[in-house]
Amino acid sequence: MGTGSKEPRGVRGPRGSSGGSSGGSSGNQPRREPQHRNAFERISYPWLVRMLAVPRWLVVVLIASSLLLGLVLSDGLAWLGSMFLLFVALFLAWLLALSWPALTGGRRFIRLLAVVGILGIAFLKLTGRF
Repeated sequence: MGTGSKEPRGVRGPRGSSGGSSGGSSGNQPRREPQHRNAFERISYPWLVRMLAVPRWLVVVLIASSLLLGLVLSDGLAWLGSMFLLFVALFLAWLLALSWPALTGGRRFIRLLAVVGILGIAFLKLTGRF
């Protein structure tokens, strides 16, 4: 039992591992987020607060009805249907951008695929092919 500066077994220090220093960056250190990310979150905060102030079912009904109207409207109102689909895609893209750092690769891919799919359908409706 020496008087060295070693930590007891099982105790983690600021370096993340018990005892030695790795010399490299540790996964436990906080990441420095880019300035544009902080600005995006700061701008989004009031909108999130407003969205959380209304009943949750209302947000779901609004998005679901916009998606339904976007898919159903055709012929002379296809342009309006594409606008509803663009609204849904923008909303989902905004939520995806906010949650991006917390998502794993597979979850990012699926959500991005949904946004791109809705944008593709909106484009096809706008051009009269859907």
